[in-house]
Amino acid sequence: MAKTIHSMIRVLDEQRSLDFYAKALGLGIAERFDFDTFTLVYLSNEESSFELELTINKDRTDPYVLGDGYGHLAVSVADLDHEHDRMKALGLEPRDIVEFKNNGTEIARFFFISDPDGYKIEVLQRRGRFL
Repeated sequence: MAKTIHSMIRVLDEQRSLDFYAKALGLGIAERFDFDTFTLVYLSNEESSFELELTINKDRTDPYVLGDGYGHLAVSVADLDHEHDRMKALGLEPRDIVEFKNNGTEIARFFFISDPDGYKIEVLQRRGRFL
C-alpha cells in the first residue's frame, strides 16, 4: 500500500512563494536542499505529514506555463468563512465561497485561491470526507 507524502510544483520566485504559502496556509519550511542549478524546499505544518515541494530552477526567468492538465491542490480548514475573510484581508483575492451539491445534498463548501505562479488551491470546509 502506498502513502502519499508530497506533491511538487515549480515556482519562479522562492521568497514570494514562501511568503504566500506561510500567509495563506500556514506552511513553513520543513527542509531545504540547495544544489548548483536548482533548490528544493519542502513545506509543511502541524496539521498533516503531507508536504508541498517547491522546485526553484535557478536559471529560470520566464513564468511556467501550467497548461490545461493541472487541476489544483486541496486543503481543508476548520472554519471556511473565517479563512475566506482572513485571506481577503491579506489581499490574497480568494474567489467566492461555493456550496457544491449533488442531488440537492451539500457535499462540500469551498473557495479557490491562486498562488503567485498561478497554481489553484481549493480550500474546503473540514467535514465528511474532507477531514
